[in-house]
Amino acid sequence: MIVTVFRSRLMPDVREEYVALVDRMVELAATIPGYISHKGFFAEDGERVTIVEFESEEAQRVWRMHPEHRVAQRKAKEIYYESHSVQVCQVIREARFKREPAP
Repeated sequence: MIVTVFRSRLMPDVREEYVALVDRMVELAATIPGYISHKGFFAEDGERVTIVEFESEEAQRVWRMHPEHRVAQRKAKEIYYESHSVQVCQVIREARFKREPAP
């Protein structure tokens, strides 16, 4: 599995418009074969952290290079981001736990 950790800080007064763009990108990413999940969070200090999971590096590359996503990337750099960073990571180990409901 490939995990992309995307961190960003937005310019003032663009959050609502940016979130609309993100909603479209989430919708689009979900159509990519190999897409697993996407979650985004705003921290109290204003930083946004997004975690995106793909089954393979190839699936993540298809997403990264998708034409509409490329346009959104450029727009975000020009209009929305004060700063951003991207980390693409390969999962080495994973553990899960889920409590079963009490009978």
